[in-house]
Amino acid sequence: MIKRASIAFLYGDLFERLVYHTRPYEVEKGATNALYADWLDRVRPNVENESFKEFKRNVHAIVHDFDTLPVRDVVKPKVGVVGEVLVKYSPIANNDIVGTLEKEGAEAVVPDIVGFMNYSLYNQVYRHQHLGAKKSSQLFAAVLLKLIRQAEKPMDAALRASKHFNGITPWDEVMAGAKPVLSLGNMTGEGWFLPGEMVELLRSGVNNIVCMQPFGCLPNHIVGKGMLKELRREYKGANLMPIDYDPGASVVNQLNWIRLMMATAKKKVAAKEAVTSE
Repeated sequence: MIKRASIAFLYGDLFERLVYHTRPYEVEKGATNALYADWLDRVRPNVENESFKEFKRNVHAIVHDFDTLPVRDVVKPKVGVVGEVLVKYSPIANNDIVGTLEKEGAEAVVPDIVGFMNYSLYNQVYRHQHLGAKKSSQLFAAVLLKLIRQAEKPMDAALRASKHFNGITPWDEVMAGAKPVLSLGNMTGEGWFLPGEMVELLRSGVNNIVCMQPFGCLPNHIVGKGMLKELRREYKGANLMPIDYDPGASVVNQLNWIRLMMATAKKKVAAKEAVTSE
């Protein structure tokens, strides 16, 4: 069951990376979604049979197909999407922020959900090392972290060998990026992992980030919105926009904040292109 869930999550992360990075630039509208739907049907048997050998073959074929899909040679602002885990990944909870960003002329960059799994597991290691938690919990978490790292290797290799996609940032680097901003002992909600994701995005050149939180989630406000001032100080030019998502929140207000952030992002892209053309 654990192996099946891991393969399913890895496929999900891979498709998310490929679709979000390809769809804004596709020559033929709908081609990316069609390729995604085709491959989704083709990998279902692999999720059921749990064959890692078949997973590796599929990963390389999937990346190749997306990598060779015709795309336009245009530059669009990249916008990172982070926040409370449900709001970040559920289109229902975030009013389809990925679709909204693409309509506004951006490429959405959403960190892998496996990263949150790594964060949750590492917290067990930290609790044993610093808070007196059981050794057995630490050992179990350490084994799973190692297995996830091994499972990601073929995916990382295929992405790095492609023309259009980037590899997976090592888990240790995400953790190291969070340390100067927030203690690794902060494990409430998304804890130190949320600013760690933002640092990862900023270091990879994604300077525009939407940080989403439910209005009533105080821990998320602290580790998300509360860290933005320090991140702006550390990373000059960071365009960070906190947005509240709640059933009672105004969709129009959310869209206005996104468009305000996008206006700044587009100006920076235009300025960079003007400098390049000189």
